[in-house]
Amino acid sequence: MGDQGRRKLGIIAGVGLAGGLLPGITLGTETVDVALSVLAATLVMVVLTQVVHIGPSARVPLPALAAFGLAGFVQDALIWWLLSWLGPKVSELRVEGLTTILLAALITRSTLLLLSQLSPAAETAES
Repeated sequence: MGDQGRRKLGIIAGVGLAGGLLPGITLGTETVDVALSVLAATLVMVVLTQVVHIGPSARVPLPALAAFGLAGFVQDALIWWLLSWLGPKVSELRVEGLTTILLAALITRSTLLLLSQLSPAAETAES
């Protein structure tokens, strides 16, 4: 799986975890509503993180990972803030409160960084 696939998987997992763990995020009451809400949130997150990519493309040392994590956290918080406004217009997704937005961004970015660092490193060509 390539770097883009790992990022998308990290976003899907992060959105699902944030929606399942945080009481300020409501995905809907029926299974179809929950699936549509997660799909809408994931689609918005994937598109916006592809447009503005903040993160390592390979394994990096801890200081660089922390810098990428902080910048990505700000990006994810802004996207979750957008979702708090956009969600009720396109699905049953409700995100309430700044604390929920910040925690959702933390969960999403942490999951994305974890999956990118746990995956196999890119092969290097030996001369």
